[in-house]
Amino acid sequence: GRARAVVELLSARLNRQKNSPAVIPPTIAQIRQVAKARNATLVEYSVIDEENLYIWVVQPMGAVTARSVDLKPFLESPKITLADYVRRVRAKGIGTRGVGLAPTSLPQPNADLKALHQLLIDPIADLLPTNPNDRVIFIPQGALFLVPFAALQSAQGEYLIQKHTLLTAPSIQVLELTQTRKPSNASASLIVGNPTMPKLVLVPGEPAEQLPELPGAEVEARAIAELLKTSALIGDRATKATVKDQMQKSRLIHLATHGILDDQRGIGSAIALAPSSGKLTASSESDDGLLTAEEILDLKLNADLVVLSACDTGRGRITGDGVIGLSRSLISAGTPSVIVSLWAVPDAPTASLMQEFYRNLQQNPDKAQALRQAMLTTMQQNPSPRDWAGFTLIGAAE
Repeated sequence: GRARAVVELLSARLNRQKNSPAVIPPTIAQIRQVAKARNATLVEYSVIDEENLYIWVVQPMGAVTARSVDLKPFLESPKITLADYVRRVRAKGIGTRGVGLAPTSLPQPNADLKALHQLLIDPIADLLPTNPNDRVIFIPQGALFLVPFAALQSAQGEYLIQKHTLLTAPSIQVLELTQTRKPSNASASLIVGNPTMPKLVLVPGEPAEQLPELPGAEVEARAIAELLKTSALIGDRATKATVKDQMQKSRLIHLATHGILDDQRGIGSAIALAPSSGKLTASSESDDGLLTAEEILDLKLNADLVVLSACDTGRGRITGDGVIGLSRSLISAGTPSVIVSLWAVPDAPTASLMQEFYRNLQQNPDKAQALRQAMLTTMQQNPSPRDWAGFTLIGAAE
């Protein structure tokens, strides 16, 4: 019956990646235990036949509810997949911090965000908590991992983040993994902003080009470092070698730079840092300035939180269990909470949002609530979801 279906669809979603724990399908009891331990409502999405969306909701006290939604009215044509539909919505939310991307705006109100709310949220709205401080953890499948859940808009025009405290996770196993991690014994904070950019081949067959500077990321990093009473690594100081070393000694890691996508392999996704040699070259793997998801897997991280304030850091190879990329590697390396971007986030609003996030975090250790309040504050000055909804918290709230 439905209980068996829940077990089958909520299990075996964590790939056998290097350094990843062995996959053991969870039982209903384990799934309920995760919901109870997290004190959260779990929402699992699954597309099996491209015609129906299946949604399972596991409430903190253990109730499990399964519902299905007919996709045909939303996709308009048999040739349009759910992934196509998500891409159409995202296309209107792409910002400015990205290689070769021009600024765009997201019109208000957004009919696509309302339609996506109707598809993903309306069928289960009665099962979600009424207290906005109660946590809702979305466990999407495939392209749904790139949905800006915070920006989904009800028919009345209310954004989802205004009603709920939100997190995401690739799988139940990832939530269990972050739950069992011991508190960090590190105390340092690593803040990186606008490193001297490496060179990268942006167009196959063309010469390597230096990635553009991110002056807004530098302002962001300096402001956050001042708030946290530390200094930021900027420009030539933010070498790959230095950052890798300090990442393993830090309790909090904030990286404001470019994120490089590898939609095919995932583990080739990278964070742009200054070449260790100080030269703008990609001739040496160790000195190329690109810290890849594969290299992150080899690190032993003690950080309670890693924030990737860069473009598209939440993206990677889309598989049945979510995104294999930077976020998964960081969690596998020992970090329970990762904040990543879902698109090329714009500089100025992002700097404001991040400063507000850290101010909130100093008052309240709940990372999900700190991010929610930062979004609500940023929304007042920058109402376009492109400016405030581009980040998601993956893993643990505390």
